[in-house]
Amino acid sequence: MLKKILAIAVLASTGIAHAYTPQAGTWVVSNELNGKPGRGLAIDVQGTTLVMQMYAYDTSGNATFYLTSGTISDHKYSGTLNKYRGGRYLGSGDISGQEVGNDGVVSMRFVSGTKGFIKFPNEAEKEISRFNFSYSTSPDSLKGIWLLTSIGSSSNQAEFVKLENVIEGSGYGTGLVSTSDFRFACENITQGSNAGTVICLKLGAAGNTVRAYNFVYSVNDGEGISGPTPATAKDILVVRRLTNIELDGTGVSVKNSEPLKLLEPEVMRAAFSQLVDQMNAE
Repeated sequence: MLKKILAIAVLASTGIAHAYTPQAGTWVVSNELNGKPGRGLAIDVQGTTLVMQMYAYDTSGNATFYLTSGTISDHKYSGTLNKYRGGRYLGSGDISGQEVGNDGVVSMRFVSGTKGFIKFPNEAEKEISRFNFSYSTSPDSLKGIWLLTSIGSSSNQAEFVKLENVIEGSGYGTGLVSTSDFRFACENITQGSNAGTVICLKLGAAGNTVRAYNFVYSVNDGEGISGPTPATAKDILVVRRLTNIELDGTGVSVKNSEPLKLLEPEVMRAAFSQLVDQMNAE
C-alpha cells in the first residue's frame, strides 16, 4: 500500500520554492571534489552577516589561511579576501597570527541554501556546494528520529517519528524507510520532477493518506511543504533530524539518545500544539 500511494504522491507533489540562507558548514568548489586542489571553505551566516574562512595555497605553495566577513544581501556577498601568517602551531606557546594584506575581492552568489557560485581573485566564477560527506540517497540515510513541523492554512502540527524499517520503494527512489507500524514512511526520490527531494506519507488505520510531506534537506536540516494530500501540499514545513542512525542526538546539547527515547510522540505533539496556539493567539 505504501509503495503504491507514494508512487502517486511523487507525481502529484507540487514544487518547493522559498527564501533561504546559505547553510553553515563545510563548502567546496564543486569540480574540486577529488581534493587535489587542497582548498575548501567554511561558511556561516548569522543574521545578515556572512563569515567565510578558506584554506588554500599561495603562489609559492605555502598553506595560507584566508578570512572574509561582511553583509550578505539578496543572497549575494562581496568582500576583501584577507590573508594571515604566523600564529600558534602544534606544541607552541601563545603566538598571535598576523594579517599580511589581502589577495583582492571575493564575490559569492547563492541560488539555494546548499548551492552557489564564487569568484576568486584572478579566476572565473565557479560553482560551490555544501559538502555532504556522510549521507547518501540510500534508505538507510533516512534512519533516525525526525521532527517535521507544519505551519499553514490546513494545519499547524508536528510529527515526531522514528524511521527504522527499510521496505520496497515506489519505483521513483531508492526505497522506503518507515516507522515500526508502517504508517509513516519516507523515500529519497531520484527520478522525475521531484528528484533530489524526500517525500513522506502518513497513513491512517484504513491505509488512507492523512498527511503528505515533500522537502529538501542537507545533513540535519530540511525545508519544504506539507498538506492533507500531495496535490494540495502548501503549508510551510520545517524538518529537523534529531538523531542519526545510531540514535545519537544531533542538537547543541543532547548527544546521548536516552533522553530522546523518553519523549513520546504525544508529548511532542502536545508541546508544539500549545506553542502554535500561543502564536495564533498573539
